[in-house]
Amino acid sequence: MPNIAWLNGKFLPLEEATVSIEDRGFQFGDGIYEVIRVYGGKLFRFDEHLSRLAQSAQAISIPLTIEAKEWKAFIREGLERSTYSACKVYIQVTRGVAPREHLFPETTRPTIVMTFREMADLPTQLNQQGVSVITLPDLRWARCSIKSLNLLPNILAKQQANEAGAFEALFIKDGMVTEGTSSNVILVKDEAFLTPALSEQLLAGVTRQAVLELARNDGKVVEERPVKEEELKQADELFLIGTTIEVLPITKLNGASVGNGTPGEVTKQMREKFQALTQV
Repeated sequence: MPNIAWLNGKFLPLEEATVSIEDRGFQFGDGIYEVIRVYGGKLFRFDEHLSRLAQSAQAISIPLTIEAKEWKAFIREGLERSTYSACKVYIQVTRGVAPREHLFPETTRPTIVMTFREMADLPTQLNQQGVSVITLPDLRWARCSIKSLNLLPNILAKQQANEAGAFEALFIKDGMVTEGTSSNVILVKDEAFLTPALSEQLLAGVTRQAVLELARNDGKVVEERPVKEEELKQADELFLIGTTIEVLPITKLNGASVGNGTPGEVTKQMREKFQALTQV
């Protein structure tokens, strides 16, 4: 079955889904999005994703015209049509179609798009060997807690990381760690978990929250507080977390080995616990 889309109430093949060039998402990046992972045909933490979507919409004054039960019904139908048991559901909401003016249009209807694509796991070697990351200045705007379409700084940083032979870039703002270009980060020190506290400088990751819950349930010490860049270098283990990467060990930071240069035992255990959670 080919990948499919849902556009303003209608299912159609992905390649046939189009929006107007006057859409404010295209013209201004005036919109928000979410990515939901599906395991074995089951939506993972749907309510948390939908809640974050609603918070982002409220933050930029876009009215959501679909109720929670309707979202779930449309997504369920999309999954049935796609027949994918492992799927990535992408949701995008823009302010809609209007003449290109900076001010909000007086009347417009949000453009709502969903796509359903088959989800493939990351190459096994990435988890077996770990990945390399670099640090870069955080040049993004001051409201990164909104999951907006404005991702150009993230894209440029991700590209810079790739050109440096790294998997991801971690942002540093005023000497403090914020997050990755498309991930959150957790440090392990003496088996305690440390991660930047939620603020407007970073996204409240759904996978982040799930991992921290698992750690606390396992009796681990968990600290959510400002994290200095220097603490990255002192960590016993580092790992990335995100919807599409799950729990991914970091074994190199700016070219230097993290710990002994191999995925740490705490990270391995957390990955196993997270994978077990997705199968519940």
